[in-house]
Amino acid sequence: MPFPRDDRQQRETSLRCDLRVAGTASGRDPACAPGVPAIAIALLALAACIFLPPTVRAATYKWVDDQGKVHYTDKMPPEAVNKGSIELNKQGVPIKKNDPALTPEQRRAREVEEERTRQAAKIRDEIQRKDRALLQTYTNEGEIDLSKKRALRTIDGQIQSAEAYIVTLEKRKQEIAGRVAAPGNGPSAQGLEREMANVNEELERQGALIAAKRKEIVVVTARYDADKQRWRELRTIAEAQSADTTPAGKAMATGGTGGNGGAVPASIKK
Repeated sequence: MPFPRDDRQQRETSLRCDLRVAGTASGRDPACAPGVPAIAIALLALAACIFLPPTVRAATYKWVDDQGKVHYTDKMPPEAVNKGSIELNKQGVPIKKNDPALTPEQRRAREVEEERTRQAAKIRDEIQRKDRALLQTYTNEGEIDLSKKRALRTIDGQIQSAEAYIVTLEKRKQEIAGRVAAPGNGPSAQGLEREMANVNEELERQGALIAAKRKEIVVVTARYDADKQRWRELRTIAEAQSADTTPAGKAMATGGTGGNGGAVPASIKK
């Protein structure tokens, strides 16, 4: 049944008021968008209010002054910036700890400790590299002994060669000495003296070479003996680790029954 004219006018007036209110909330004039239902504009305005970003709350800092007094502030004062502080959320729960600035002495101590740590890591890496190379180079102890003999044989050959050269130099030295002592050499005597000096220098050089090579024998012998000992240790470790991965090794490690009543063998303990 059609509404009376007065009722219709009243409803239109009410609807225009609703549209105007909703348009104001959404930032636009409903009169410029005819035909848009008032309920849709109201929902848009509500959604805009819901998704507005919340007000950012400043952090709260807890810090202690030089007199031991505890302070709670939303901003660290300039004189306390380098002091330690604790950042709290809005419930008062600590979420971050800010350590105090280091003194020059503490900074130097930290740098020394960091350098010591770096050096220790470098040494550890070098040891691990040598261990890997040792295991990859030799498959048994006999190969280490063979390499040792070859290295010592090479050094011994260098010593023998130097000794043979010394014999030749000594003969040449005697010949020069005889010619210098012979009468009637005249001007050639100066040349013989220079040659004698050169021979003596070469004799000293070869003598130093032989001494160095004999020291090298000691060093090489010690190095190969150490490599052999380390190779044994690495093989023992590798065998123990391999035994731990077998069913029997796992049973012993977990206290299962075995030939020794479940005890862990001494080689694995090492």
